Amino acid sequence: MNSLATEPRHATLRVSGAAVTGAVLAAGAVHHLAWVKRHSDKACETTDGICFTWWDVTALPLIIAVALVVLIVVYKRLDIRPRLAVIPPTILLAPLPLSAAQTTAGWWAATAVGAAWAGSVALTAWSRFRVLGLSASAALLLGSLIVLYR
Repeated sequence: MNSLATEPRHATLRVSGAAVTGAVLAAGAVHHLAWVKRHSDKACETTDGICFTWWDVTALPLIIAVALVVLIVVYKRLDIRPRLAVIPPTILLAPLPLSAAQTTAGWWAATAVGAAWAGSVALTAWSRFRVLGLSASAALLLGSLIVLYR
């Protein structure tokens, strides 16, 4: 863990990099899932029962694996540490705000929320900004739960 003396005073560049990465990953995930749905609908249009394609089964594990690799590489380059405390919440909790944004406003909102989510979770890496990052992440999570379950 970083001490206050070694922490950056301004984490703007690092958080911006995390936000851009989150936006790219969110847009990629949304477009990949839309492609999988179109492919599945086309492949299953002649079937009357339940139909699963290979892409249906592998879509989420593929998205999670790609996001994990990209976040590990990018956060290492941005020197966002501890990665073990930042990357799992970014990946595991992101589907809630992303799906809430997509269901209400489409792919562009999911991209913007992906950026906000990754940036706010990355902000928690430094003790100086931890309360702000946790507050922003909690607000996004609570807002998405309200949107999804009202």
